[in-house]
Amino acid sequence: MLHLARPFADHDHPREIVRQFTPNWFTVTMGTGVLALTLNLFPFHLAVLHAIGAVLWLLNIGLFILCTALYAARWIFFTRDAMPIWEHPVMPMFLGAIPMGLATIINGFLAFGIPLIGQAAVQIALTLWWADAALALCIGLAVPFLMFTRQQHSIETMTAIWLLPIVPAEVTAASGGLLIMHLTNPLLAAHLLVFCYLLWAFSVPLALGILVILFLRLVLHKLPKRDMAVSSWLALGPLGTGALSLLVLGRDAPAILGAAGMADIGLVAHGIGVIGGLILWGYGAWWLIMAAAITLTYIGQGLPFNMGWWGFTFPLGVYTLATLNLAQQTGMGFFNWLGAAMTVALLGFWVTVTLKTVTGGYRGHLFFSPCLAARNALSAATGLTTWPR
Repeated sequence: MLHLARPFADHDHPREIVRQFTPNWFTVTMGTGVLALTLNLFPFHLAVLHAIGAVLWLLNIGLFILCTALYAARWIFFTRDAMPIWEHPVMPMFLGAIPMGLATIINGFLAFGIPLIGQAAVQIALTLWWADAALALCIGLAVPFLMFTRQQHSIETMTAIWLLPIVPAEVTAASGGLLIMHLTNPLLAAHLLVFCYLLWAFSVPLALGILVILFLRLVLHKLPKRDMAVSSWLALGPLGTGALSLLVLGRDAPAILGAAGMADIGLVAHGIGVIGGLILWGYGAWWLIMAAAITLTYIGQGLPFNMGWWGFTFPLGVYTLATLNLAQQTGMGFFNWLGAAMTVALLGFWVTVTLKTVTGGYRGHLFFSPCLAARNALSAATGLTTWPR
């Protein structure tokens, strides 16, 4: 007879799941949500993929609610144990996963919700979008400020995780670009379009600067440790989302800005969307090939599983969405074939990482707070209960 270990066997009590819950679990919602959206855009029109995408979207809503409840409970019931996150050099970056995970749900309301509940889905998406934009802006400012003032960083220890608090604003911009076409108020649509371009500018230039520093860090200090191996894929995220944002915003700009008396600007925005999308897509291709090569290098040494493996999914997913949008707007068939191949790869990554996450989550060892462990180690070594400044 098969005997399963009890759930969360690696912890003394189930409440440890709450006490150890960290925002990197929201990367599960990012990866699941982007897979749902990508399956919906699969270029060869398989109806079953839309149905699977809808199921994944509904599952993702449940996952997001669960993660939100657990993380809120940690701050309510274990406030002292949650506080060390502000000084930790890695874990605050994952706060950016919260608005990015929410953005996939918002996009799902447009892709899957409208057939289910009609125009109410648009109103829900619009309300959630404003909340997502506020979260993205706050995290995009607060986490870098903490990096400047309270956390200890160096070029040698830098990884692409630095991008996580920066990218949500452009993810929200891309989500807004999808939402605009469903708005019936032309003035609101025009204002939202302009705001989305500002969100893009709030994120992409800074992300491009971080990529330059990341290149320098890799040249000077070589590859990061094995537990951060998958972080190389994160470099693909801002390039894929940056391209996707320009494409979806530029697609509807002529009609939206034309209605506001800015038809010429709308035509320029459309051209910039396609050309800018192509340029960022090409830059992303370099990082995609490099990330694959780096991963293969690590596989030869053994690649330990951790929650960072979800970095295989969302960056590739948004890059795939940009590829499929390029296919639609340029009419070039090879983008469809590339997008289809990337979708298959994304599905393979998601299945692999999901199975490992379910197994590790059931045992409980994936519920681990590095910032709490670092505080406890510091307290044991020095008697201090706060981080040194």
